[in-house]
Amino acid sequence: MGIFDNLRGASSNPTPQNDKQTFTFNALPESLDQLKSLPEAAMDTPFKTAALTVCALCAYAVAPEIGKEMLNFLKGPVPLSPYEQSFIRDRFRDSKLVPFSYFEGAVPENDYTPNEPFRITVESNPYSFQSENRATLYLRSGGADSPRQIKLRLKPSTGIWYLEEQMILVSIRTPKCSDPWA
Repeated sequence: MGIFDNLRGASSNPTPQNDKQTFTFNALPESLDQLKSLPEAAMDTPFKTAALTVCALCAYAVAPEIGKEMLNFLKGPVPLSPYEQSFIRDRFRDSKLVPFSYFEGAVPENDYTPNEPFRITVESNPYSFQSENRATLYLRSGGADSPRQIKLRLKPSTGIWYLEEQMILVSIRTPKCSDPWA
């Protein structure tokens, strides 16, 4: 079995290079049960898991314990480490807007208020699937010039893609409401 065989199922293109997938959410999940009820919660592609990770981080911004439950679900057999928990907590100390900046329409000028329904695009590139059972995908923020990485790992026995590491909680441009020069 090749490294791309479990990526998106037998009926789809086996080479995911330079792929873009957009996901639409009528509302962002506010509980683990709501997250699990989404079709993307099948997590049968790394793209779905990446999109759900942003939803979980948005929940964390509002209710850290609920967001943590969601992230642990997405992490699968390896829950958030104490280091990861501390890292996430620290990133939200300055601003809670970063995860929202990945949704369509969220830019500094509107204080990172996404369009509704909420749409997010997850991208791959020619280097996204270099290691067997692993993927590095990319998200674009309305507050940054370059895409941000999210790493995912396939559990071959289940065909489920889990969150391995996210590098999307990094600085974005200052929102208009916080910009003293605006």
